[in-house]
Amino acid sequence: MSIDELLRDHFGFTEFRPGQREVIEALLKGSRALAVFPTGAGKSLCYQLPALTQDGITLVVSPLIALMKDQIDFLTRRGIPAARLDSSMSADEFRDVSDRMQRGELKILYVAPERFNNERFLASIRRLPISLFAIDEAHCISEWGHNFRPDYLKLAEIAVGINAERILALTATATPAVARDICTAFAIPDENAIVTGFYRANLKLATSPVSAGDRDALLLKRFQSRKPGSAIVYVTLQKTAERVAQLLADAGLPAEAYHAGLEAAQRTAVQDRWMSSDHGIVVATIAFGMGIDKSNVRYIYHYNLPKSLESYSQEIGRAGRDGLPSTVEMLATPEDVPTIENFAYGDTPTTSSLRALVDELLGSGEEFDLSLYDLSNRHDIRMLVLRTALTYLELRGVLRQGTPFYAGYEMRPLRGMDEILNLYQGEPAQLVRAIFDFAKRGRVWYSLNPDKAAEALGQPRRRICRALEVLEEKAMIELQSSEVRNRYTRLQPDAEPAELTAELETRFLKREQQERERIQQVLSLVTHAGCQTAFLAAHFGEILAGACGHCSYCATGRVQSLPELAALPPLPAHLDVPALNALRKSQPDALAEPRSVARFLCGLSSPAFTRAKISRHALFGALADYPFHDVMAWASGSLLS
Repeated sequence: MSIDELLRDHFGFTEFRPGQREVIEALLKGSRALAVFPTGAGKSLCYQLPALTQDGITLVVSPLIALMKDQIDFLTRRGIPAARLDSSMSADEFRDVSDRMQRGELKILYVAPERFNNERFLASIRRLPISLFAIDEAHCISEWGHNFRPDYLKLAEIAVGINAERILALTATATPAVARDICTAFAIPDENAIVTGFYRANLKLATSPVSAGDRDALLLKRFQSRKPGSAIVYVTLQKTAERVAQLLADAGLPAEAYHAGLEAAQRTAVQDRWMSSDHGIVVATIAFGMGIDKSNVRYIYHYNLPKSLESYSQEIGRAGRDGLPSTVEMLATPEDVPTIENFAYGDTPTTSSLRALVDELLGSGEEFDLSLYDLSNRHDIRMLVLRTALTYLELRGVLRQGTPFYAGYEMRPLRGMDEILNLYQGEPAQLVRAIFDFAKRGRVWYSLNPDKAAEALGQPRRRICRALEVLEEKAMIELQSSEVRNRYTRLQPDAEPAELTAELETRFLKREQQERERIQQVLSLVTHAGCQTAFLAAHFGEILAGACGHCSYCATGRVQSLPELAALPPLPAHLDVPALNALRKSQPDALAEPRSVARFLCGLSSPAFTRAKISRHALFGALADYPFHDVMAWASGSLLS
């Protein structure tokens, strides 16, 4: 069957969208490809259709659980066997998918990138023929992209380790530099990098400079003066989502809040109501909408500034996917800048934290394993930031990470012990009995440290683990793993701690500066003296033939200016300095450095604050309206005085 026939018979489409055919044909030749398509332009078809033409399974890596669920529902309706493995699933659901995968009943399996840190999962997929390895949100592999995720750097190596026949990278937000990074990482030929462009003529791009105090009234005016339609209002903070949703609801508008602080069932209910409505409004933090395919979104408002042009492009791309005219409007105020910048500052570790981390890693021997959770708490470095630091050390050639493993297993027999043992004869039966005899028995569950069991029983660790996996596969036991530990090998025994610390600090400070520059690029879009749509397209390497004719600049012919910021009282302003000094004395570890003090006063969480239980202190976030660097400069002088 030809790809055109597959497109018609399985997906119900009569023709390919721009770029799809080129990507699919490259893959069917057994090659690798990059698809850089706008949000909603049909990237998913580029792996869904080839999956039907090949023996084996298509493995799709995505950080978006919502996308996984939505795509699986679509594929199931089309009679294409697909499933996902993610942290939200029950043990029974997980086992069912694993069984279907091993029996060869799945054509497409969706997983999160973190899944490859699981030794059991890696072992299971190495036993399968992988016809296509697809990486969604591939821009996350770029160290200097807007959404770098350390786990993505390992995917190119994993693709080789699982013998993937074909590789497809997909993204909606790659600048030319990021696209080059993706192609280099996955060895994608230049001719197979398919970029279709970012401009969508049906989107009316509007920017409206406004003071923070006038923003509520302007948003209400927009909803009350425009024709009703499905809408998303993007905000930065959870509390803002709640407040703005209530503001709109009080005005009689069908608005609800959506953010990570809601219970999962509540988020699902909000999303379902919005999906089924032609005029519903959701006021959401930025995660909302990722991977959700709703074609008739008529309006997207950015109540707060987006953190980058990449984020902005992705978020406005959720409007007008049906091709009909839609409006995307940014209510731009520079008063948002400190809040957004502070998130970037909050990720940068202190010098002492980085030095303590480096000292521990270099002093742990040639080969060692550790818990990242414990390491994060021990050195007051956020988990994602810690993973990034470890990745930097790998890129530097100081460390090499091995496959993570579990230091603990929990087993619950689902059959009587005699029935379990009767599965085997001879030595295998003796091994299974010995494993249960060695395990610590609770009321229902057995607990087992596989390393200690291997040593005590004189068996390789992998044989102990495989025996448990087989029992799980045969539905004899329920198996749960815990206490994940990461293996590392030190490659540079003579590495200088002070030099490594300085390098790490420089890289984090560079990322911090880049995040600040991204915010300034957003402000430059608002004040651009020319077609703003063309300015945005050029950021992604696309040069438009002419002005769009319908952005704010094209519609008015006027360059916009941002409102002047109201002056803040000089620091320490209203801060209760004696109370802060008393807190410093009582929590010297958590508030030892100016950066830590500034992080606390700006309301930015850290493992040390959680451990010290000071995130609920009255002073936490007391200076959240001030720029982080100003607060840190004041804290530096205060600590010296």
